[in-house]
Amino acid sequence: MEAGIVGLPNVGKSTLFNALTSSKQAQSANYPFCTIEPNEGVVSVPDSRLDRIHKLVKTNRIVPAALKLVDIAGIVKGASEGQGLGNKFLSHIREVDAILQVVRCFDDPDVIHVAGKVNPVSDIETIEIELMLADLQTLDSSLGKAERSARGNDKEAKARVEVIKKCLAQLQADQPLRKLEFDADEQKIVNSFGLMTAKKVLYVANVDETDLEGKHPLVQQVREYAQKVGAGVVPVCAKLEAEIAELDEADRAEMLASSGLAEPALAVLAREAYRVLGVQSFFTAGEIEIRAWTVPVGALAPQAAGVIHTDFEKGFIRAEIYSLEDLEAFKTEKDIRSAGKLRVEGKTYVMQDGDICHFLVNP
Repeated sequence: MEAGIVGLPNVGKSTLFNALTSSKQAQSANYPFCTIEPNEGVVSVPDSRLDRIHKLVKTNRIVPAALKLVDIAGIVKGASEGQGLGNKFLSHIREVDAILQVVRCFDDPDVIHVAGKVNPVSDIETIEIELMLADLQTLDSSLGKAERSARGNDKEAKARVEVIKKCLAQLQADQPLRKLEFDADEQKIVNSFGLMTAKKVLYVANVDETDLEGKHPLVQQVREYAQKVGAGVVPVCAKLEAEIAELDEADRAEMLASSGLAEPALAVLAREAYRVLGVQSFFTAGEIEIRAWTVPVGALAPQAAGVIHTDFEKGFIRAEIYSLEDLEAFKTEKDIRSAGKLRVEGKTYVMQDGDICHFLVNP
């Protein structure tokens, strides 16, 4: 799973990225275009269930799910027309699965706001407009070619034309593509264009250290906007998280406790990102490793097997599945089996969050 961190200049994107990835590189200067090429980092998704499994299944290693974060340069008004090297920056967004938009929800006269004032909803709308304009350009330039290909008896080209027209109508009505519903075939076509407003969005409200719960009116404005567009919101103090990330494990836990935080921002963000993206985790557990795997909500057992190895989906026979609760109740897989709690599931089984699985496949 890959998420792009976007936002206007000087809203705390790079500070948040460094905190989430525990990066100790120097912070960017207070200038609009200090980041040109995106920074990338892969972080482990915190999941306490892995430790609970490990207490009962002894193993050589634990492998959490991974989230790739891409810190994309600040986007400004006119980015779709090349302002601030905008086209180059926008191209990086096309490659990610989801967008984490950092929105400034604090006042600080020492940190310049590119628009001259702090207005989070205006900031969100500025970026949304630029992404919609960029998507319009992409679709407009593709329509002619698709229509020419569709003049013959090319069913795929005809389907492509219909999807392009459907998307153009939505954008021309000033609505992002994520509000549209697509069937599986249409979704493949949409994905092939890398359309940015079709991607899921999570708003990260960058708050002051005195407002860690996000009660400031600026955060409330973001929540109200997000509710209208079906997006999620997570309040985070990027400055505080960056300070916490610099500490060793013991000091980090102490600072979290003194700040009234139960866990670092990454855990909260990861859970909300999973919800927004519509994905969940299942586990495999054995002597070699305990590992978390990510699948879409609603994925069938063969699809889950295919995440481990593509050949497993083709050769899927059945899955043996038990729950973490059963593991904690019966202590061993052998006793789970003896108690009749080990379920044997076939190709139509819908995976559940937290399933612990063995897959039987044809070689």
